[in-house]
Amino acid sequence: MADAKREIERKYESDESGLPDLTGVGGVAAVLDKGLVDLDATYYDTTDERLAAASLTLRRRTGGSDAGWHLKFPVAPGVRDEIRAPLSDTVPEEIAALVRSRVRDRALLPLVRLRSARDVRHLVDADGALLAEASVDTVTAERLTGAGGAAQWTEIEVELADGGDPALLDRLEKRLRAAGVRPSGSPSKLARALEQTAPGRGGKRRRKKAGPAEPVTAGDHVLAYLRAQRDVLVELDPAVRRDIPDSLHQMRVATRRARSTLRTFTAVLDRTATDPVGAELKWLAGELGVDRDQEVLADRLSTALDALPPALVAGPVRERLTAWAAGRRGGAHAHLTGVLDSRRYLTLLDSLDALLADPPLGKAAGKKPGKALGKAVRKDEEKLAGLMEHALELPPGEDRDLVLHEARKKAKRTRYAAEAATGALGGPARSLTRSMKSLTTRLGDHQDSVLARRTLRELAAVAHAAGESAFTYGLLYGREEARAAELEAELPARWRKITDGGAG
Repeated sequence: MADAKREIERKYESDESGLPDLTGVGGVAAVLDKGLVDLDATYYDTTDERLAAASLTLRRRTGGSDAGWHLKFPVAPGVRDEIRAPLSDTVPEEIAALVRSRVRDRALLPLVRLRSARDVRHLVDADGALLAEASVDTVTAERLTGAGGAAQWTEIEVELADGGDPALLDRLEKRLRAAGVRPSGSPSKLARALEQTAPGRGGKRRRKKAGPAEPVTAGDHVLAYLRAQRDVLVELDPAVRRDIPDSLHQMRVATRRARSTLRTFTAVLDRTATDPVGAELKWLAGELGVDRDQEVLADRLSTALDALPPALVAGPVRERLTAWAAGRRGGAHAHLTGVLDSRRYLTLLDSLDALLADPPLGKAAGKKPGKALGKAVRKDEEKLAGLMEHALELPPGEDRDLVLHEARKKAKRTRYAAEAATGALGGPARSLTRSMKSLTTRLGDHQDSVLARRTLRELAAVAHAAGESAFTYGLLYGREEARAAELEAELPARWRKITDGGAG
């Protein structure tokens, strides 16, 4: 199995290639010479360097104390999450899965070989505890593909010890700068190697690519928003596989935003071309929801149970709820991983790429954004208003629950439409976004209550069949019912506030 490690480090260059004395800086009581280590790393990527474009590095390294496969994800400047797997001849499957959303069907091939002679120093405190590791690396880079060349350089690297205080790196940098050492112009050894060994580069650093142009037309605004959601899907894929908190929820939201964009702005993007992509986004959102909805519901029921006095908990309610949640979640996450490995999902990502590369522009795409996007947003608002008015006319019960659930989905779509149009519409779109967020939160709470009551009925039936008391399930059901009634009673006033132009 792969292990994860947070890596916090800084890289430097020095004309003299020397490491100044760091004793006494930020609690460093001694600098221990740990000798010379030879490292040999082969970096893998696709032929079009998809990993490098995303600032990801995948290497197979021998030498040192951590020989094996290393996959690094950028977190912040100087901060990366490193996923490690044991040494093997081919890329381990658990590592390959984490880059699948970027690589798709393309092969991972040896791209660059880096051999480093690392002169290591340990910076320790008065008790001998490791604070940071400083090293001087003499690097030889060799490009393994095409007509690439070779390069050599020396760099200084300072890596914070596990659990260390990042402020130490600031103090060490101050000492390094005073000694003439300067921050490296490349974020990683691989980035520098790619720059200096690229065919025809002659060792020169390549210029950074210009960012996307500012949106001008209605089509520009819609495509920029859609592109941002595609990027979120790709970037969150490995986090969802690793079960990083909130990553699944954010990936599902990006999926819904992308689908809503295609459904709302049909005058900008031709729906005859986008409807098939929208259908696949709907499928993906549903698959992502299996695990997420289960997580939310389990948390809601557990919180409600915790709030009860012990005297009102009759029978093994907590044990039964825990077993129900664990059983559902384990199966759901395994299913989710299968979805992310599926041909259908990878084809969807390819379809989004193709749509953005050659967008099926509609008649409104080239127009000024204010009028075209505003018209689309208002259309969603009108549909939401119809659903809300219908729901408020219905008596409490299953029919109203269903209409409120539909209104919640429409409110989300209106919110996402307003988000996409904010760059063109400004303040009114931001105000509408806030109103829709407030409304969807309340309607979401209501829908969660509907699902909670359904689950409590099921659990009560199972408990009763096992000869256990169903009293606590009934009590929790009654509280959920009261919460739903309270939310429904508040809705008319809140809806009037929104329609009158308030934030809800």
